[in-house]
Amino acid sequence: QVQLVESGGGLVQPGGSLRLSCAASTTLSKLYAMNWYRQLPENQRELVASAPTGYNARYAESVKGRFTVARDNAKNTIYLRMNDLKPEDTAVYFCNAEEWTADGEYDYWGQGTQVTVSS
Repeated sequence: QVQLVESGGGLVQPGGSLRLSCAASTTLSKLYAMNWYRQLPENQRELVASAPTGYNARYAESVKGRFTVARDNAKNTIYLRMNDLKPEDTAVYFCNAEEWTADGEYDYWGQGTQVTVSS
């Protein structure tokens, strides 16, 4: 079982920046990948960034060049730095962990943190 606790959301003006944090209950390097998703109430969750352990992160076209994933392995924490935020970035953001074990693959989710981009 992996627990994920998110923080860092809030209200920001267009063009501003936020950094989301996701603290995991296990060493990040033991996980297959860490991912960031976002979701509006009427929509499916959208993958915005995927960070496989040991490989470069990949980003959705809508956020490429603006969002960056970083890791602090000593703190078991993954971050999503969001720059040049736009109103369409408004959503609840979720971190996700993929764990591979001998019994199969498991997904874990943070509780979500609200990001609102508005003047």
